[in-house]
Amino acid sequence: MTAFADASPATPPVRTPPATAAFVTPPPATDLLSRLRAAVAAHPGRPAVHAVDGSLDFAELDRRTAALARALRAHGVRRGDRVGVHLARTTDLPVALLAVWRAGAAYVPLDPAYPAERIAFTAADARVAVVVSADTAPPVPAGVPVLRPDAAAPVEAAAPADPETDGDAAGFTPHALDSAYVIHTSGSTGRPKGVEVPHGALAGLAAALERSGAYRPEPGVVAWNASVSFDASVQQWIRICRGDTLVVIDEARRAEPARLVELLAGHGVTDLDLTPSHWQLLREPLAQAPVPRLFMGGEPVPARTWRELAGAGIDALNLYGPTECTVDAITTPITGPGPHLGEALPGVRAYLLDDRLSPVTAAGAVGELYLAGGGLAHGYPGHPGLTAGRFVADPFAPEPGARMYRTGDQARRSAEGLLEYVGRVDRQIKLRGFRIEPGEVEHALGALAGVTAAAVTVHEPAPGDRRLAGYVTGAGVRSADLLAELRRTLPGHLVPSTVTVLDALPLTPNGKVDHRALPAPTADAAAPDAAGRPGAPAGLPEQVAEVWRTVLGVPSVEPDDDFLSLGGHSLAALRVVHLLRRRLNVELQLRHLLDAADLAGFTEAVRRAAQAGPAEARPALTARRAAVR
Repeated sequence: MTAFADASPATPPVRTPPATAAFVTPPPATDLLSRLRAAVAAHPGRPAVHAVDGSLDFAELDRRTAALARALRAHGVRRGDRVGVHLARTTDLPVALLAVWRAGAAYVPLDPAYPAERIAFTAADARVAVVVSADTAPPVPAGVPVLRPDAAAPVEAAAPADPETDGDAAGFTPHALDSAYVIHTSGSTGRPKGVEVPHGALAGLAAALERSGAYRPEPGVVAWNASVSFDASVQQWIRICRGDTLVVIDEARRAEPARLVELLAGHGVTDLDLTPSHWQLLREPLAQAPVPRLFMGGEPVPARTWRELAGAGIDALNLYGPTECTVDAITTPITGPGPHLGEALPGVRAYLLDDRLSPVTAAGAVGELYLAGGGLAHGYPGHPGLTAGRFVADPFAPEPGARMYRTGDQARRSAEGLLEYVGRVDRQIKLRGFRIEPGEVEHALGALAGVTAAAVTVHEPAPGDRRLAGYVTGAGVRSADLLAELRRTLPGHLVPSTVTVLDALPLTPNGKVDHRALPAPTADAAAPDAAGRPGAPAGLPEQVAEVWRTVLGVPSVEPDDDFLSLGGHSLAALRVVHLLRRRLNVELQLRHLLDAADLAGFTEAVRRAAQAGPAEARPALTARRAAVR
């Protein structure tokens, strides 16, 4: 195996480092492809991937990735290129991502669930050389070659390669600075921006998570839950390269808590990554099965969730880290009082600084969190100014030329010395695990016909129920029409739950939009109907309509209303199913809602489900059921 060289401190630090930073020598970091080759050699017959379309052992995984890597090479892919991967959640997806690495390139995820316009922009922005897709005509820029995931090329068909400069299908070893992937995040300028992460940072993350105890020494069975466009998915490639078995959760099971739990139990999953929001939807069905170790990240852990997990004795980790710092930088077990962020991973330095870059040391004092060390991304390809503004010189580093990343997150030290998340220094939002720049959504809203001004904020109609809310001005515009247009261009997590039409946006004395003065969202509909008033009949249609109003936060719903048009999303749909299941004792599935054309159709589906019999009783979550297998 090839270990990346660790730089030794050559000069003393320019300034005294803050107490949050520790200059710990990073653990030896072996590149992931070398680790994958070792896993194949040691356990060729061990299951490597389970997915909806079948399973692969490590020997078959090696054969398929090598074949696709040769095909990529035959199509001209070289070291340093970027390859778009546009595939569903089957065995093809991990095969393609690993094959891109073996061909010497970096992968660019193109989630098929995203709108075509978004996929095309991402592929063009990343300047992909080839796209791997099972579709005959994926929405990518004209002239970009498309390669099927089952494509293969004879060894002699691939152009000869120098393993030191180009790589080959069998033995390419990446340099620490070679790019591993480019993942796009929401951009404040109205367009998503790519974040380019090198292999060295990825290998360092693997070593750090092992050294910290987050990864157990023995191979595990790991569920892949996150979207391929969400950087939490990167951990799954670490896991498979170290010899763990990967269980790919397909879209249907991701959306059905009961079916997802059955999948976890059926494969003996030991580790599951998820957001705190997703946990709330899984906790009831997980009460029937052993709870795997939870890797919780993507958004702050609410105090209620922390107490629940800690009190039940569930083995769970709180993981914090922006995409620009290679997935995870700070972690802690979810035990005892909380929530808090924990300690920096080995090789990561966490600074709490004021606006003059001086350390914030007093307990309870708030500062901005900066991260440094070997886990930093290269930056934002094609955006040197933006890169320079976020990746700044590290005045505390022992080595010259070191950088640190301005996270934009505010934190403080508790009296016990623990880092606690406070909020943002800007308007960036974390919602259901996704990072959202309101400016991107405002730009998309403002570009729609008839809109003269737009604003976006977060509305929380009930504790823990955070929703994106849009506001516009413009004569004759309707929120339903605007939402329909947004769904054609933006991924679901960027589409507001509601768009409220105002006569004018509230302004500060300086003439800027006063987001704190925006009113509570309203729908196009007028007043609540009779079913929304106290004392209304409690028949089935009224009960279903009441749940829709509660979950969607709208005053009124009509039989021909569509769930998505009212601002519904996947987690909202899960809440509807969960509430009706509890209230009516009926065995409902998410497909009953998603397959229904409107409220009337869904109500009929609920009626049929009720006639089929009551739901099975489900026990409460207990510590006994929280044991990790």
